Amino acid sequence: MADIDRRRLLLAGAGGALGAFGALSLASPARARSLWTWSPAGSVAGTGAGVDPEWVWDEEVDAVVANLIDRGQVPLVNDLLRDWVRNDQPLPAGLPGELRAWMEEARKLPPWANTTKLQAAVDFTKKKGLYTGALYGLGSGLLSTAIPREARAVYYSKGGADMKDRVAKTAQLGYDVGDVYAYKPQGGMIATAVRTRLVHAAVRHLLPQSPGWARTSGGQTIPISQADMMVTWHSLPTYVMSRLKQWRVPISAAESEGFLHVWQVTAHMLGIKDEYIPATWADANAQSAQVLDPIVAHTPEGAALTDALLGIIAEVDAGLTEPLINAFSRYIVGDRVGDLIGLDREPLLQPIVSGAWPLVVAFREALIPFPGVPSIAWVLEEALRKFVLLFMAEGRPIHLEIPDANRPL
Repeated sequence: MADIDRRRLLLAGAGGALGAFGALSLASPARARSLWTWSPAGSVAGTGAGVDPEWVWDEEVDAVVANLIDRGQVPLVNDLLRDWVRNDQPLPAGLPGELRAWMEEARKLPPWANTTKLQAAVDFTKKKGLYTGALYGLGSGLLSTAIPREARAVYYSKGGADMKDRVAKTAQLGYDVGDVYAYKPQGGMIATAVRTRLVHAAVRHLLPQSPGWARTSGGQTIPISQADMMVTWHSLPTYVMSRLKQWRVPISAAESEGFLHVWQVTAHMLGIKDEYIPATWADANAQSAQVLDPIVAHTPEGAALTDALLGIIAEVDAGLTEPLINAFSRYIVGDRVGDLIGLDREPLLQPIVSGAWPLVVAFREALIPFPGVPSIAWVLEEALRKFVLLFMAEGRPIHLEIPDANRPL
């Protein structure tokens, strides 16, 4: 803990230097982004114009939210939406008309949403929640800090100033996706997705005004394009499924298809166009190989976010030492990403972790078939997830709020 605290203090003191580091990084040749060649024939739509998602955003809501910000209505809207958390809740009275009209349309599930597959996703999470929780929270969380655009967008936006709050809000989305009620009337995933789209629209409007982001954007003029969103999407379900296969976690065909489907629906609800959403795991892996795998890289902003995230993990469980956190993190994200985000190598602990975790998986999977064990495991893991959310939110309800400013520099 002391080592983590010292490193966090050093990074906090060096925060003002990040802009200079970012400017220096622009002096080196930029990573060339490969041409978009993924075919919409492999999407849930099965067809499409094939337009490069690099130049596609979320135009309708972007215009709505830009107007809210320019008119100074963001605080009012945040207050009105604070208690809008269930899928079946009517929208609160008093919302600006254009926002209400957009939200009523945005909250509708896609016509191809399949209730049987969504239930299979619930069954999958009940059985595999221990693994998906670790992979969402630690694996995808750390992987995101090696995605340059995402790291910079997070760091320079308003949420980057309070990482514990930012992580809590991100974790809420992962929790809602895996909730037993997710897209059912009493669930909260629709409300979470719609509010996330509003947040993204605000960031797209505000971030180009940040000098820090503008220095490090690599020429991008508007953040969070459809391409960026698909990169983030792959850092969640595609990445998680690849790790589960590496760990040899037994997954039935129905569970695998259900897990993919809940994330396909989530992509749609987050504003990703259907022609970019992969139809199968094979399509997802092919797209990920083009848009995610080649672009992971080190950035000063990503390194700062990594340190903040590791500090939060250490706070959640004060019994974990920094070497153990590093070793388990490296096991989950791999040495390539571990090196990029600055995780220390732990030559003594890493072999122990890589040998012990498969035994944990095998032991748990051997117990799951026994009567009552899946339910007990689900209750315990659900309690743990709720505790982590409560801790990160410092006992307060988690509210996804539309920002009206960038991170102060």
